[in-house]
Amino acid sequence: MLGVNFEADRERGLWNARFWLAFGAVTVALIAVVPLLNLALPPGSPLAIPDYLVPLLGKYLCFAMLALSLDLVWGYAGILSLGHGAFFALGGYAMGMYLMRQIGTRGVYQNPVLPDFMVFLNWQELPWFWWGFDHFAWAAAMVLLVPGVFAFVFGWLAFRSRVTGVYLSIITQAMTYALWLAFFRNDMGFGGNNGMTDFKDLLGFNLQLPGTRLGLYIASAVGLVSAYLLCRFITTSKLGRVLLALRDAESRVRFLGYSVTGAKLFVFTVSAVLAGIAGALYVPQAGIINPSEFSPANSIEIAIWVSVGGRGTLAGAALGAVLVNLAKSWLTGVAPEIWLFFLGGLFVLSTLVFPNGIVGVAGQLRALAARRRIGPAPLPVDEPTAAKEQA
Repeated sequence: MLGVNFEADRERGLWNARFWLAFGAVTVALIAVVPLLNLALPPGSPLAIPDYLVPLLGKYLCFAMLALSLDLVWGYAGILSLGHGAFFALGGYAMGMYLMRQIGTRGVYQNPVLPDFMVFLNWQELPWFWWGFDHFAWAAAMVLLVPGVFAFVFGWLAFRSRVTGVYLSIITQAMTYALWLAFFRNDMGFGGNNGMTDFKDLLGFNLQLPGTRLGLYIASAVGLVSAYLLCRFITTSKLGRVLLALRDAESRVRFLGYSVTGAKLFVFTVSAVLAGIAGALYVPQAGIINPSEFSPANSIEIAIWVSVGGRGTLAGAALGAVLVNLAKSWLTGVAPEIWLFFLGGLFVLSTLVFPNGIVGVAGQLRALAARRRIGPAPLPVDEPTAAKEQA
């Protein structure tokens, strides 16, 4: 009974009014304040957000959702996946296929069925795996199913064989590298090296219009806050505590009778689906999807985002993704030759100097400030000394 009360108190502490207040403030800032600064303020205002920045901010939110998906499996289950960029790219390709089918006769070759790259490569008919992508509902289903099913099959084979640690990280990187090479081939039917681009509209809305771009930004913000709530629900549930136990002592969890394979497989599949959704939201804002998204370096960079922000914190992972990509946007414009050195140094610092990331450092500073406000604890008084003082 005491255990039940303890768990109930813990759940209430994690979903208390303070959390909802902070969550609500961030949600309003993302969904309402940014569009307001874009629409309501005149272009010359110092607080105005110009139209060209809206898709860039939307892409940052997609990266934050991608970092959340990796933090769910790495920070809480101890599964360091170096192939999460593959799930992001698969979701992006599913959305790209829908956007290509919407071009129709507005393409360069004006073919009502075949995308331009297929006409250029002398394809005579649409491949079977492109069927249905002229409907948004089918494309949305594929955004969820393709990364999810792929992760389920891959995870079942890996976790059932009890592949863990660095070996699992290596085979996830090998997985994304194999997909990278495969999607480079023109005969795969996905645009080869050039990928897919020149998108026109989404659900009938012109992708070049500022209103459409703002709508995509809002969709990315809604996706991010929804993904955060889902991840927090999982990590604060009983399954979340099992995942933490798996991260710290997998053999003991297995000995206690828990289904280690089932828990890992569930969280890995959910994580892949979230990454696929992030990719689908990213593509119409970026305007292109190509095999470079499968690059192993991209998946390693995702791990750096999570490490910098704070592994096992969710909010820290999203914050790390935004901050690192802000630095990337600035440095690649100011000094592009040092960006990779900066990224590598950032990863080394986050590993050696502040392993708990930005969120962990902030927590330590708050604890230090609280101790200073309270003051030093009183020194214990020896019993004989106390007796003499009383006498």
